[in-house]
Formats: sequence, structure tokens, C-alpha cells
Amino acid sequence: MQNIKIGLIGERDDTVPAHQGIPLSLHGAAKALGVSIAFEWLPTDQIISVDSLTGFDGLWCVPATPYLSMDGALRAIQYAREKQLPFLGTCGGFQHAIIEYARNVLGWANADHAESSPDTALPVISPLACSLVETSEKVTIFQGSSLAEIYGTLEIVEGYRCRYGLNPEFSQALLRGPLRGAADDSTGEIRAVELSGHPFFFATLFQPERAALKGAVSPLVRAFVQAGIA
Repeated sequence: MQNIKIGLIGERDDTVPAHQGIPLSLHGAAKALGVSIAFEWLPTDQIISVDSLTGFDGLWCVPATPYLSMDGALRAIQYAREKQLPFLGTCGGFQHAIIEYARNVLGWANADHAESSPDTALPVISPLACSLVETSEKVTIFQGSSLAEIYGTLEIVEGYRCRYGLNPEFSQALLRGPLRGAADDSTGEIRAVELSGHPFFFATLFQPERAALKGAVSPLVRAFVQAGIA
């Protein structure tokens, strides 16, 4: 049986529902795929070099922000993006994947998160018009996206616990490619992105790991583990 190892970027907190769902999600996906899986929590303040990121078959940047170290989280995301390593970012991982891309691909050195830097002049991540805390909402997946292939449908219902998202003021400039929007909701705001030219790079504001708390395996988590097998 093949062994898969996943690095979880973030500070583990067993009181966080998403953190409860992540191990269940990974084990459920591994069982469905017939592989053995192990995972390691990587606190962001301990990611001081890429040396701590080697040896993993995929990196998952998890919910619950602010992280102890934004630099550590961004370092991990950049590593996964540049090394073509399977990457999944959920909630806080979505937010920081946007920031990493803005800074390191678009050259927006001052791109920041309004939660940790409320006075930033370039808040690519800003407060949501309507907070999404402990709620489930319909998500519309964009036709022709890789995310649509994974889910096999264009409408899903997903759970959230989030107060910040992609600032609509910057979405057009940010998502011209290769990073592209993959889903939105009834507000028209982006809820998922994907990176073309990368074997597996998805980030969602919603938390697909919550499916495991109801005994289901998220298609996105299963696809993430599948990508780690290659």
C-alpha cells in the first residue's frame, strides 16, 4: 500500500471544527483511494526555511487565522506553488494563497490582510460584506474550471467560518491568470481559485473538510490526496 504524507500549515487547535474535520477528511479520502496516509502539523512560526517543507506529498494551508507567522505561511505556499507540489488552501489558506500570489507573482510587495494589518494600503484580503460564520451557503462553480471537473457539478453547498475574503476591488487584476476564479456565490464574490499550469493548486474560502464531520468525503479533499499519489 502506498504511503502519502501531508503537511498541514497552521497552528493546531482541536476546538476549531475545521481542524476536527481535517484528519477525518484525509483518512476518509485515503481509505477511498486505497492508500495509507500520515500528516504533520507545521506551525507557521516554525517554518523558517523550506527545509521544513521537504518530504511531503502535499501541503494544506488550514483555517484559523491570524497565523503565528504570516511569513511562514506564505513561505509554504510559495514553495508548493513553485515546486509544483499539490496544494490545498481552505479559509485562511485561501486568503494567504491570494496574498502570496499578489506579492510574489504580481510584485505587489505591500499586499496584505486587513485582519492582521488593518491599516494596510493594499488590503487584498478585506472584511466580507456579510460575515460567513458557522453557516452553509450555495457555491456556484465556474463552468470549464478544473474545480468543476473535481465536483462533477456546478452547484454545491459548503460550510464556512470566515469574516474575510478577496477584496472585490482587486479581484480583476489578481485573477487574470494563471490564478483564476473557480467559484463564487450569490453575492458574486469569489469563493475559490485555481492555478493553471500547476498539477494541483486550489484554494477555497469555504471549508470542504467539514463534510467529514457528517461522515462524507469531500471530492476536493479526495482529489488533493489523489494528486499526492502521483
